[in-house]
Amino acid sequence: MKNILNRLFAHQTLTKQEASEILLNMAQGQYNSAQMAAFMTVFMMRTITVEELSGFKEAMLNLCIKVDLSAFSPIDVCGTGGDGRDTFNISTLVTFILAGTGIKVAKHGNHGVSSLSGSSTVLEFLGAKFTNNYDLLQKSIEKSGVCFMHAPLFHPAMKNVAPIRKELGVKTFFNMLGPMVNPAMPPFQMVGVFSLELARLYNYLYQNTNKNFTILHALDGYDEISLTGNFKIFTREGEKMYSPNNFNLPTYQPQELFGGKNMEDSAKIFINILKNNATEAQKNVVLTNATFGIRCVQPEKSWENAFEEAKESLVSGKAFHCFEKFLEN
Repeated sequence: MKNILNRLFAHQTLTKQEASEILLNMAQGQYNSAQMAAFMTVFMMRTITVEELSGFKEAMLNLCIKVDLSAFSPIDVCGTGGDGRDTFNISTLVTFILAGTGIKVAKHGNHGVSSLSGSSTVLEFLGAKFTNNYDLLQKSIEKSGVCFMHAPLFHPAMKNVAPIRKELGVKTFFNMLGPMVNPAMPPFQMVGVFSLELARLYNYLYQNTNKNFTILHALDGYDEISLTGNFKIFTREGEKMYSPNNFNLPTYQPQELFGGKNMEDSAKIFINILKNNATEAQKNVVLTNATFGIRCVQPEKSWENAFEEAKESLVSGKAFHCFEKFLEN
């Protein structure tokens, strides 16, 4: 690792093969904590390359416990995290909105590293039990439309890295990897990323897969559509910039998306939104993200029709019903 670090400190980059081998060695405990911490922080001080990200992704997928959910043609809806905005759990709420419309979701998630409440954190707080048992995952997606894959259960080789990430408390390249290493390898993917640079990297890598994908990035730094300003959407058809005005929606203030001071606050906001007892800002942000999720799976639908479908899922209680069914598993 000493030679690798010296190369990186000299502004050199890694090949895909080197990146893959280093991650495999990290998983096998071949480096000490200080070396791994130094290695992780390099990639927040300079741009990660396509080769490096691709190598890390390849190693993670080779090491993970895979799950075949192809019969359900699911979508994964998640963000990289690491945007430092302390929003409520938007992508997790979108998961249940989509399930309420009949779209199957295989969500990959974890506890927050650089934020108070990751998707695993809020779901566990509200009573969810995590598993990597295939039969239970299949039962969950059949009954509720959702199965949740808590990342540590599917990436056990990363147990050497997890404590270091937690101690660092800042985003690392593992934030960039999270959405790309879903063990179900779903055919549809909507992912929010924390920078425009990373959005373009993701776009390049996803173009070389058979996934139908939608990449979201708000230009003021959110890893989702925040409706606090302009945002960019990347798909196979290209990239487009939108503003809330394009959809006849207001522009909101960042504090209107605040996720709370503690887990109790986060959980309360989460349930209030699912029960349709939220502010207009909270609801419209979730529904706008869900609309793009629907159109990722069903691109033939107009934005207006998809938005109404997402709204009906929320207002009718279907989304909350899916959540209740999910907790029963």
